[in-house]
Amino acid sequence: MNNVLLGHPKKLLLLILTALVIFCAAASQAAPLRTVTATITKISDGDTVQAVTPEGTKLKVRLYGIDAPETSKGKIQGEPFGNASRDYLASLVGQRSVRVEIRDIDRYRRMVAILWLGERNVNLEMINAGMAEAYGEYLKQPYRGPFLQAEQEAKAQAKGIWSQGNSYERPSQFRRRMGS
Repeated sequence: MNNVLLGHPKKLLLLILTALVIFCAAASQAAPLRTVTATITKISDGDTVQAVTPEGTKLKVRLYGIDAPETSKGKIQGEPFGNASRDYLASLVGQRSVRVEIRDIDRYRRMVAILWLGERNVNLEMINAGMAEAYGEYLKQPYRGPFLQAEQEAKAQAKGIWSQGNSYERPSQFRRRMGS
């Protein structure tokens, strides 16, 4: 190590702490908290599923990085494409075994995860099909770029939710407006 730093313990400590912060920040963006295999047992809507692990653990999973149109809940009517989005997700993963790459836990105690069907990123497929938007407010690398690119391509082709043109309302805006 450089003798200049050895003579200045505060500078050495600052250098080590800076390197540690950079390393931890990079690791937290790239590495999932945990990865498990589970069978999808219920599709709540286009971005939320329930799953069961081989050990019998039940998981409520919010798909990372996407926001899908809301489905009807009680007296609150759903958004256009809400049912179509849920049905599309069901066609991809319903009753199938998937790899659940857990990225976070949200305020509702749901696992926030990428679902993998073999090598297929299900979250990205929902965006590609126009059945969900990229949730840019929460996206981090390595998914941010591909998810935003997929959304732009789906918009350009007016797929799914993007076929509504100017009448499209983001799910986050719909939830605020409806008070949910």
